[in-house]
Amino acid sequence: MPAIQPENILALPRVTIDNPLALARPVVKLVKAQTTFEGEGFMVRRPFPGGVSMRDVDPFLLLDQMGGFELEPEEAKGTPWHPHRGFETVTYMLDGQLQHQDTSGGGGMITDGSTQWMTAGSGILHIEQPSEYLLRHGGMMHGVQLWVNLPAEHKMSDPKYQGIEAQSVKLLTSADGGAIIRLIAGDLAGHEGPGSTFTPITYAHITLEPGAKVELPWNPEFNAMVYSLNGSGAVGIEQAPLAESTLAIFGAGDTVVLQADGAQLGAAKKLDVLVLGGKPIGEPVAHYGPFVMNTHAELVQAVEDFQAGRMGVIPPAHV
Repeated sequence: MPAIQPENILALPRVTIDNPLALARPVVKLVKAQTTFEGEGFMVRRPFPGGVSMRDVDPFLLLDQMGGFELEPEEAKGTPWHPHRGFETVTYMLDGQLQHQDTSGGGGMITDGSTQWMTAGSGILHIEQPSEYLLRHGGMMHGVQLWVNLPAEHKMSDPKYQGIEAQSVKLLTSADGGAIIRLIAGDLAGHEGPGSTFTPITYAHITLEPGAKVELPWNPEFNAMVYSLNGSGAVGIEQAPLAESTLAIFGAGDTVVLQADGAQLGAAKKLDVLVLGGKPIGEPVAHYGPFVMNTHAELVQAVEDFQAGRMGVIPPAHV
């Protein structure tokens, strides 16, 4: 799994717990991701929405794990041009190549640890397609798309695009040096990720060596979740078992604890997880396809604006 790898993990800043009275968060729910299909027919594993209340994951709306396996030539698929309004899409590519373009002028190749952060705001059209090389020759494809809600005051903000290169991600390690922590956005133990957010969140990708343990200080105002991309381990103060493609939702506390199993079965050599959380927005959510607003009337307006061409125009070369 390429992502971004440090030259010397032991030279990285270490994440430690300074408060001796810090309370480790318990696990309140484990959710197995469901398999579904998106876009032109590519498979995703989706822990939410689905088997969990949206209140439990606020300010997040959706998490899709894309791929994680080798594709044959001509097998790679993407999405056609489509609209969004009222939230942000965050696409993190661990392996493989995905080409993005949108009607705000943003775009580029997302590959091997880079992130595309698109603020749809008042409305945007975009397209995501596998690279020509991946389409012709096949290869590994593994990425994650996260939808982050926008509070009402920012839902109609101007669309924005952030291309976060792998080299810009903040690299950290655990207290014992047994894990690589890639901080994409937010604060973790006083370190800041490169992603700029409207909604206060923390988002990281962590790789744990077999048997390694990580304890992360976590903002008590944030909810907390861990999603296993591959491998197995245990999470929470009670060491609840965490299988592949499973989301753990935590209760209140000051730290998030996770540990990789000493023996990783199957193809997994290590435990790879996403750790994410944020300050809940606590506002009504009205959802219709690619639009996420606060009221039904705002959804009707979003559909009308899209049909009237007010969310951008597809470049002529791509019609």
